Amino acid sequence: MFAVVVVLLTVLAGRLVQLQGIDASAYAAEGQKTRLRKVVLPAQRGEIVDRDGIALAVEQEARLVYADPSEVVDADGVAARLAPLLDKPAAELSPLLLKEKPDGEKSRYAVLARAVDPDLARRITGLGLPGIGAVPTTRRVYPNGALASATVGFVNSEGAGRGGIEYAYDEVLRGRAGELVAEQIGGRVISSAERTLRKPLAGHSVEVTLSRDIQWAAQQTLAEAVKDSAAAGGHIIVKDVSTGEILALATAPTFDPARPADAKAGTLSNTALSNVYEPGSVNKVITAAAALETGLLKPGSAVVVPPSITVADKTFREHGSSGSKRLTFTGVIGKSSNVGTIGIAQRLGKRTVYHYMRKFGLGAKTGLGLPGESAGVLHPVAEWRGSQVGNIPIGQGVSATALQMLEVYAIVANGGVRVDPSIVRGTRDADGRFTAAPTPKRTRVISAKTAAELALMLEAVTGPGGTARRARIPGYRVAGKTGTARRVGDNGRYEPGKYVSSFIGFAPADKPRLVVEVVLDRPTRGYYAGAVATRPFTEIMSFALGALKVPPTGRPAPKQKLTAAETR
Repeated sequence: MFAVVVVLLTVLAGRLVQLQGIDASAYAAEGQKTRLRKVVLPAQRGEIVDRDGIALAVEQEARLVYADPSEVVDADGVAARLAPLLDKPAAELSPLLLKEKPDGEKSRYAVLARAVDPDLARRITGLGLPGIGAVPTTRRVYPNGALASATVGFVNSEGAGRGGIEYAYDEVLRGRAGELVAEQIGGRVISSAERTLRKPLAGHSVEVTLSRDIQWAAQQTLAEAVKDSAAAGGHIIVKDVSTGEILALATAPTFDPARPADAKAGTLSNTALSNVYEPGSVNKVITAAAALETGLLKPGSAVVVPPSITVADKTFREHGSSGSKRLTFTGVIGKSSNVGTIGIAQRLGKRTVYHYMRKFGLGAKTGLGLPGESAGVLHPVAEWRGSQVGNIPIGQGVSATALQMLEVYAIVANGGVRVDPSIVRGTRDADGRFTAAPTPKRTRVISAKTAAELALMLEAVTGPGGTARRARIPGYRVAGKTGTARRVGDNGRYEPGKYVSSFIGFAPADKPRLVVEVVLDRPTRGYYAGAVATRPFTEIMSFALGALKVPPTGRPAPKQKLTAAETR
């Protein structure tokens, strides 16, 4: 027995020498390895602010609740205790807490919830559940609720941009995540132990061109217009003529960017850029520009307008006319004559009409830089068949976005020069250094003389005898055009009794500063643009002019002759 004891003690002593002497460092390293945890430290996402520095999207302090499944004692029991606190089903949490997944995979780190309120996180860690911990993070907050939500965008559950500016500038906003590698026991970091920390790098802030106040007014005005006309939706866009900056881009219906999962189908995209429609009579300004630019007509030129005109297999009739009439070219636009415009387009020729439609930007994206923008549909002139030669010049058989049509009138208002639209003024880093966005491209589309003549002709639309007398604003001269077009359904055919009504105008007409567009989709309490789209135009244009302190020019509008009989 003594010999046996001596042998056992000798073996035990040898093992101790091996563990504490020869292999001590190896076992210590292995022990440390089992206690090491790697935790991702999210970077603070940059803010989105309006042109005056007012926050539209900000980061707020929060906590990320995680688990180390290897330390969780009872996955189902822990899930049951955490479920009501995290507002998640226990069945969703349990699989995350398993030491070994059904496929054999083992994990030391699982995210249970992001963007948790700090107080709630303290309650969770206070439960003392082995393997459950929390680290500082942030959550996205939109102080103004649904204001400009389609433009600002939203983020997903992991904090990545998924719409609007949040998506388009995601790399700029998100920064670079950090990492903490430290020894932990029971989900708590051992403060005296070694640790490796790579600090997160905060993202840059993005300053947009929007004005919060003008955007708010546009959304309120649009919501009222949609309600009053019982429309399915609509858009209002406000642009600074000379700088190209978009001051407001409102869509209806809208959504809460803090809860995108609750949004109705089709509302998460910016429909002013993604949805296309037949513009109707607002497209006539392009045909008019071509006639002036080529020297075919002058504003006072007489145009004989018959009661109807036949193009291929389709007859176009003049609204409310039973005989021929003599209008000035200004009168054709002021009274929105379909037959008169088609007759002018036939004299120009389809290739000339197509050339100017392309010059004004139809059939191409505007380059605003937001996701989901459509180029619209403008078929090559070689594909124009039959009555298309007649209906395309009056805005039928061609599709455009609301922003594309706004750009057409912005070119006229800016003396014939296109200034590419912009939505971002620049970015600012964590140290406050501002980097301005590239200067928008400027392109001459029509001559300054043509633009000035066209502006006067569009001013006649809001004058006596025009189709948009309700678009006048006391003290200001206003130019613009109405458009009432049949709506094309998803099957490519016109929907019976469905229309898109719009008005696009600029002011002051003799020294333009702003161009505003109102589009109402499928209004049912009246659908003529002169009745449903002009009131919201005057409301938002009046507000924007006042907000920017744009004074009237003080010059009276010249009297314009709409009928040729008055030109003698």
